[in-house]
Amino acid sequence: MSDPGALDARPVVAALVAAGLTVATAESLTGGLLCATLVDVPGASAVVRGGVVAYATELKADVLGVDADALARTGPVDGAVAEQMARGARRVLGADVGLATTGVAGPGPADGFPAGTVFIGIAADVLPGGARHVRLDVPGDRPEVRRATVQAALTHLAALLEAQGEDRDGAAEQDAVAGS
Repeated sequence: MSDPGALDARPVVAALVAAGLTVATAESLTGGLLCATLVDVPGASAVVRGGVVAYATELKADVLGVDADALARTGPVDGAVAEQMARGARRVLGADVGLATTGVAGPGPADGFPAGTVFIGIAADVLPGGARHVRLDVPGDRPEVRRATVQAALTHLAALLEAQGEDRDGAAEQDAVAGS
């Protein structure tokens, strides 16, 4: 019997395979749970390039290339930091899509933010400016915040892939009409 609260990345992995795209993760508050959830799917090796767990703030700059001055100004709990982490994952791991998580898992506040403040960054060529971020305010204890963050990251990646698929389908339809 499957756990109804289990994280399931099968639809995302299938969408990545269908689109011919690869993904890499850059994780802070999720500590590797996002990448682990992706690689739980049989066949994930076709699309998952890898992940970087940059839990310590300085690693976000040293490994992922997040602007150190920006980190000093804003701290790691920031939308622009999440975007830069996602871009760094793409670059360092050679992926088409970068997916990043940063924030405060709890139990208490950190960096001036309450527990449950989360930023998810997504970097891909199809996005205006190459990246975007989403802010979440997630209720719950530390494990719940981490799991909800992974689920939200998967949901946002799935939406991006779906939109990109619709764009490809529309272009193919236009090509077919133009060719007739």
